[in-house]
Amino acid sequence: MGRYDFTQNIETVCARAGQGERDGDPLVNAIVQSTTFCREGLSTTPQHAYSRVSNPTVNALERELGLLEDAPPAVAFSTGLAAESVLFQTLLREGDHVICSRAVYGGTTRLLQQVLSGLGIETSFIDTTDTRVVANALRAKTRLLFVETPANPTLDVSDIEALARIARQAEIVFAVDNTFLTPALQKPLELGAHVSIYSTTKLIEGHSIALGGAILSHDDELLERLRFVRKCTGSIQTPFNAWLTLQGFKTLPLRIRAQSRTAEQVAEWLAKHARVVRVRYPSLAKDGQAKVAARQHLDYHGTVIAFELKGGAAAARQVIENVRLFHFVEHVGSVDSLITHPASMTHADVPPEERARVGVTDGLIRLSIGLEHVNDILADLDQAIDYQFSSKARNAREVDACAPTD
Repeated sequence: MGRYDFTQNIETVCARAGQGERDGDPLVNAIVQSTTFCREGLSTTPQHAYSRVSNPTVNALERELGLLEDAPPAVAFSTGLAAESVLFQTLLREGDHVICSRAVYGGTTRLLQQVLSGLGIETSFIDTTDTRVVANALRAKTRLLFVETPANPTLDVSDIEALARIARQAEIVFAVDNTFLTPALQKPLELGAHVSIYSTTKLIEGHSIALGGAILSHDDELLERLRFVRKCTGSIQTPFNAWLTLQGFKTLPLRIRAQSRTAEQVAEWLAKHARVVRVRYPSLAKDGQAKVAARQHLDYHGTVIAFELKGGAAAARQVIENVRLFHFVEHVGSVDSLITHPASMTHADVPPEERARVGVTDGLIRLSIGLEHVNDILADLDQAIDYQFSSKARNAREVDACAPTD
């Protein structure tokens, strides 16, 4: 029967991902677990020659990812950071300047500050929620505006359409890390970005079993350059991980909407809790960011929440050590609910003064809401938050204080 020739909703695109199109094709896309491919002779040019360059299973994932933003096939990578690395290598040269969100994944900060700076590439980490700050940061050698929105882990929301206008006027590439929302909840290319970039390891795969990254763009020339650099650096997605990602991809819209609905309920509950001093979630954001989120997000605001308690770092430790349903890991976007301490995990390599400047305090807790029932999630958080104020917790702290030291 083949694919329908009319525009499909995202649920249909995802549900049919990787399916066969011809008589006799398997319903589930095959894993082509081969490093190399046969040729008939010197005069032939097969579609695939070596899996470091291309692979049928990886190509299937790339086609499906492109459909989500009405774009050509994506370029798939072994990890999200591999995708970022190839983007930077493709666009930047010695002496170039990058403008980057000040609140951004710690691995991005590390890559720009500790690797690319040694190659003569300078980065300004600024507040991209303020378009005036962005415009003032432009230089003659600025080549890239890189924004993560919502930001990790502060959930800051930047106005993609407004930033796209600035980038077009300055004739620079504008890239958006859309990992936290995916094309199911936000489409940066439709909003004017040149590039959408993803860690598919997170929500797109969704089950914590396969690393991956991807870049989408409407610029065919840029996509070809990215594929060339990917070939040169050997950073392509593996066939098996591409196949696993395709399976998770099928339920993406259903998962992310259900998890986001629960996340909003959890964020609102935390905002009313007497022992919580600050909650970060797009729909609760200040300074007009909630209005931007309502305009550019597609109905929901994602699965990630960050919050701080009275008692700061000590209180955060008590909660992290006493949750029962949440898994304490360095990850987001799973079907399981997860809890993370950004200052000592995702952003541990960021200098303390820089973390404090962008709001990644030692007391900040990041939650990634899964598919568990909202009542169970709230009950777990409630008992863990209350634990630190209980006599049991006080007794435990007194025992720690009296313990002999070496």
